[in-house]
Amino acid sequence: MKKIFLLIALCLVGMAVAFSQDNFPYNGVRDYHQKSYAFINAKIFIDYQTSIDSATLLIKEGKVVNVGKDINFSKEYTVVDCGGKYIYPSFIDLNTNYGFSKPKPGKGSGNPSQVKPETPGAYNANDAIKSYINVSEHFAADKKQASVFRKSGFGTVLSLNPDGIARGTSTLVLLLDENENESILIEKAAAHYSFNKGTSTQAYPSSLMGSVALLRQTYLDAKWYAETKTYTDLSLQAWIESQKIPQFFDGGNKHGILRADKIGDEFGIQYIINSNGSEYQNIKEVKNTNATLITQVNFPKAYNLDDPYEAKEVSLKQMKHWELAPYNLKILVENNVDFAVTSSGLKTKDDFLKNLREAVSVGLSKKEALKSLTYTPANLVKAVDKIGSLKKGYLANFIITSKDIFEEESIILENWVKGNRYEVKKDKPDPKEGIYELKVDTSTYKVEAKKSKFQIIVNDSTKTSLTHKFDNNLITLNYDMPGTKEKVMLSGWKTENGWNGNGQIAYKDWVDWQLTFKNMPEKPTSDTLKTEKEEPVETEEPGDIVYPFSAYGQKTIPKQQTLLIKNITVWTNENQGIVENFDVLVQDGKIKKIGKGLSFKDAIEIDGSEKHLTPGIIDEHSHIALFSVNDVATNSGMVRMKDVVNPEDINIYRQLSGGVTTSQLLHGSANPIGGQSAIIKLKWGESANNMLIENADPFIKFALGENVKQTNWGSDHTTRYPQTRMGVEQVYLNAFSNALEYEKEWNDYNKLSGKEKVKTQAPRKDLVHETMLEIIRKRRFITCHSYVQSEINMLMKVAEKYDFNINTFTHILEGYKVADKMKAHGAGASTFSDWWAYKWEVRYAIPYNAALMHNEGITVAINSDDAEMGRRLNQEAAKSVKYGDMTEEEALKMVTLNPAKLLHLDDRMGSIKEGKDADLVIWSDNPLSVYAKAEKTIIEGTVYYDMKKDAQLRESIKTERARLIKKMKDSKSKGKSTQEPKPEKSYNFHCDDMESGY
Repeated sequence: MKKIFLLIALCLVGMAVAFSQDNFPYNGVRDYHQKSYAFINAKIFIDYQTSIDSATLLIKEGKVVNVGKDINFSKEYTVVDCGGKYIYPSFIDLNTNYGFSKPKPGKGSGNPSQVKPETPGAYNANDAIKSYINVSEHFAADKKQASVFRKSGFGTVLSLNPDGIARGTSTLVLLLDENENESILIEKAAAHYSFNKGTSTQAYPSSLMGSVALLRQTYLDAKWYAETKTYTDLSLQAWIESQKIPQFFDGGNKHGILRADKIGDEFGIQYIINSNGSEYQNIKEVKNTNATLITQVNFPKAYNLDDPYEAKEVSLKQMKHWELAPYNLKILVENNVDFAVTSSGLKTKDDFLKNLREAVSVGLSKKEALKSLTYTPANLVKAVDKIGSLKKGYLANFIITSKDIFEEESIILENWVKGNRYEVKKDKPDPKEGIYELKVDTSTYKVEAKKSKFQIIVNDSTKTSLTHKFDNNLITLNYDMPGTKEKVMLSGWKTENGWNGNGQIAYKDWVDWQLTFKNMPEKPTSDTLKTEKEEPVETEEPGDIVYPFSAYGQKTIPKQQTLLIKNITVWTNENQGIVENFDVLVQDGKIKKIGKGLSFKDAIEIDGSEKHLTPGIIDEHSHIALFSVNDVATNSGMVRMKDVVNPEDINIYRQLSGGVTTSQLLHGSANPIGGQSAIIKLKWGESANNMLIENADPFIKFALGENVKQTNWGSDHTTRYPQTRMGVEQVYLNAFSNALEYEKEWNDYNKLSGKEKVKTQAPRKDLVHETMLEIIRKRRFITCHSYVQSEINMLMKVAEKYDFNINTFTHILEGYKVADKMKAHGAGASTFSDWWAYKWEVRYAIPYNAALMHNEGITVAINSDDAEMGRRLNQEAAKSVKYGDMTEEEALKMVTLNPAKLLHLDDRMGSIKEGKDADLVIWSDNPLSVYAKAEKTIIEGTVYYDMKKDAQLRESIKTERARLIKKMKDSKSKGKSTQEPKPEKSYNFHCDDMESGY
């Protein structure tokens, strides 16, 4: 009796085990048979670097049981003869929104009237912080979408929310046609971030630098929240909980990679960064991030350039990217940058394998390609013990292909996900290569099948061809009978080891026949695992990668040199004044010596006869070289222009051709308190970070007038505070008063003893208050957009109330009315030469303004505020000679030494003096003349612009464009698809622009 009960118990346990997998109701009869398969006669890639020929793969219950050669297995396994086909681990895509509904698009750039969030509940003050979203809670398996992914070889994908700056957590899912419970592999696989606010219609952030500032503040808030939790913020709570899992950042492009990495460095995080395949264009900087990338293979199509006028619309950068994009992955490997490949960015998934194969054809190794699809993505989401290879115990996720997956003709036949078979494409029923035996009636023949070619082997010297046709599992064979030449026609069907059927001899006698496989053709095999070795791929060399990746870029970035400029007229801007036939020695980036008859053995001599040498022009107010210029928060003091410097802006090169060496890149005038400025040297070809001037005093943009109160923005912008000039003043008073209260809180906290400090909550670190305190404590300096005298007076009084000075009033077109007050206050001026009447606030502008302020003893600069004007600031300075009877030396100082003084850089630049930076311009004529041309523009001893070199570059651009146009037309003639020409969008920002160019 006990044995019976034991047997019943065991049966019940067995049933429990079987039925424990029924985690969802099922309408029908379940098949509880274990799914066990033996795949034999396959070339199996266990992982990206190990393969076995003629191997066997055993799977059971969705997992790999064994893999290798000469493996014994029981009769429970269903045998699948692969006939020499290939088996790979199925691919993994880490950048999808599979099974997650795309959010509805919002206004995107922000509605200036919406200050508060609209998300109901105890969530963050900013709607772009969506860290509370867990895709696993919203995931819905999609059979149609899963099938599309499987056709490209994917078995697993990371599904993420593509919306917001903090996007919440993604889920790792299997591409099964099963319910969600079976599909989800890792519930919370990674946390995700981006620079794109997405569907949020909240005003802030409305710019790229605003997104960076919001991320930085949220990291600080999360740290403070974790330590204090004085209120409930479900967004911050979710943010904190997700920090232990992999951190992914959608950088967007090569510039975004560097920007994201800086944020990561600030907060001790190494992001995994998504990009668009442009990394090769600044590979050195990308490599230095040490980030692993998720990169696209979205290669652009050639442009249809039949119309020469339309061809002119396509930039050299666009043409070069078309040619070089397929080389990106190879270049990443050569530079030891780890990466996974994603199918995102493609219009159709059908292009994925095609483009990946193109990358292999130009030099990417098959090993690295497979690694990027399997091991690397599995490792990044900490699933390397489950997927990405076919080792014992791993999930049975694999694809079966007709041949090497990276060969153009290869077809994915089946995709197995967790042991579930999904047919992708029917195999051509050609027999596998080898030796067969053909029996027709009473005759027997030896048949050789080789690359779908059939031959009857009569003897060593006599062979007869068989013509054949396959249709699904049916076959027809036709041949001339050896010896008699009688026609034989056979028709049959596939069997386990060949074909059989019926046929006719000489169109009359019916016979039976069988074609039976005997053995594989002889070829060397290995009984051991082998690491794939590849022959180097010979490819056509593409054009050079240039720095920056733009027209007028060069293969190598210009290097610092020792220069000796001889017999030149030097505008020193020092007590020496203008001296003729002098020599200037430049060494180690500095002005080493000034005098006559100088010599230096290793210097490159430049003949300055009948030429003029001036300090480099400094533009105190510029908006070039930026990806965005305005954010719309009333107080945007937390945003930084250094986060959005665009080192590829062609205006850098253009302004070098006008003698500009330094520019202050200012925030716009959309708000009373704008962002922190960036002061750069125009080092064309260098990274954005290398352009920033080290140890320069920090500045910030303030603004007065129409723009900040939005009265000139239209009827849709009538709610954001402030709406009046009185309100603008109150913004400043509140900002500074609140900052002082903030400082007091921190001072009181820092005075506490160790034990008291532990018991007391620390104040919240606020990036806005920190910036305002820097101003009050004279560690950051204001450049203020201004027009009307009443507001100029107001802001000086506000500053005096808090015991600091306004450093510079820019524009300042009514400065001549308050010059005495500005002098008493200690403010400088950066103005236009003769702009007027472009808006109501400018109605009292006069061309004598600069000279009148100068005569009052104010430090006056002439600025551009315009990309075009920045190319001729020497001529703008000359206008004050005409209108204000200013001396030529004093006029030149307004674009050299005076802006250096306003930027607190006059100890380093602005005049030609021993020890200062060698920022110099060689002019063909008097620098204030309309006929003067900048022949060489030198920054720290490096020639970044040379008029003769420029002429050579123009010719090389013509030659390179011609080569690429021909290559594109050849591509079109070979049947490759094309796209219509589209001009590359360019941005020339002004103070009031709200657009972003990234």
